[in-house]
Amino acid sequence: MRLPFLGMLFLVLVNVGADAYIYKVLKNRFSTKRPARIQLVTAVVLYILLAVIVCLPRKGGSEDTLLWVMWLLFGYVSVYIVKYLFVIFDLLASVPVIFCRRRIKWLSVLGVFVGTAAFLAMWWGALINRYRIQVNEITVEIADLPDNFDGYTITQFSDLHTGSFRNDTSFISRLVDRINSTDPDLIVFTGDIVNRRSDELLPFTGILSGLEAPDGVVSILGNHDYGDYSTWFDDNAKAGNMQLLYKLQKDMGWQLLLNDYRYIKNGNDSIAIIGVENIGDPPFKSYGSLTSSYPDITDSNVKILLTHNPAHWLDSIAGNSAAKIDLSLSGHTHAMQIEVFGLSPAVFRYKTWGGLYFSPDNKKTLYVNIGSGTVGIPMRLGATPEITVITLKKKTA
Repeated sequence: MRLPFLGMLFLVLVNVGADAYIYKVLKNRFSTKRPARIQLVTAVVLYILLAVIVCLPRKGGSEDTLLWVMWLLFGYVSVYIVKYLFVIFDLLASVPVIFCRRRIKWLSVLGVFVGTAAFLAMWWGALINRYRIQVNEITVEIADLPDNFDGYTITQFSDLHTGSFRNDTSFISRLVDRINSTDPDLIVFTGDIVNRRSDELLPFTGILSGLEAPDGVVSILGNHDYGDYSTWFDDNAKAGNMQLLYKLQKDMGWQLLLNDYRYIKNGNDSIAIIGVENIGDPPFKSYGSLTSSYPDITDSNVKILLTHNPAHWLDSIAGNSAAKIDLSLSGHTHAMQIEVFGLSPAVFRYKTWGGLYFSPDNKKTLYVNIGSGTVGIPMRLGATPEITVITLKKKTA
């Protein structure tokens, strides 16, 4: 979780401005000084809370400390969302005053209600909606799909971020049950199984080993799985962290593809499942290599690529006529954990942030799963935890 200095300074200045405005409004519009004093005291308490959040260790702290930071920061932001909305509505209500007319009082009142609704929605997203699993079913047509794979099903899930659940296994248990209930031929996981350290996975290995499919579970790593967001004593400690993750996934019965591939066979037919390590756009580090992951990406075999960051598909696959990658499956974006009426702020960061996308020549398909867990803030406002059931179909002329 990054809290950059300039960003925090800007946040504090904006919040000071909002608090000063609200203090002045309360002082001028109420006959008693009590509301203004309450605003002043609560603002001071919130700034102290922000100082505590900034001072708590993140990269070097324990997972419990990180969770405290997440929840405290979320609580802080949820309060200031109310303040921002009130200030915006109240400023709009005061525009007529410039023209020597009366302030539109009902707009100020509306600002209070809108802010309160936003506050309640955020906490609903944190306490209820982030546990409401949604199963999405899609069909992907592939021109050269072998006959024996017509109707083949793949269930995808992504971005568990198990550290955000600490030792609470109830949600992961329900997730595993829902995945198994889709009765897939193959299960794939597209990265970010932990937040910072591999030992976050320990409470969940027994549960995740219960995933069942005839062709097993295939997984890849995401940017959070390399230990880059934690402080290590030395390189050996970081390497040991990675070895633990490899071991835990093997113990769960998962096949972790590290710039590698495997063939799925059905009778005399087969398709290739390729798994690259994380290839990300800045500031995310890249560890993967598509050319090292498969002998010849131009051959005629039907290939399904697991790549954590969908930016890889845009950069290297969608417009690459030589690369015959029929279907790519990604995660990473979380839809920024906010999606309302199909709209998400993720669109300002990712061109492919959630759902189904097609290459310009319409021969390559990408599906971006918006994940199951949370990171940064413990909330999913819309953007419910996703399981995707993908049915492969032979494309007819």
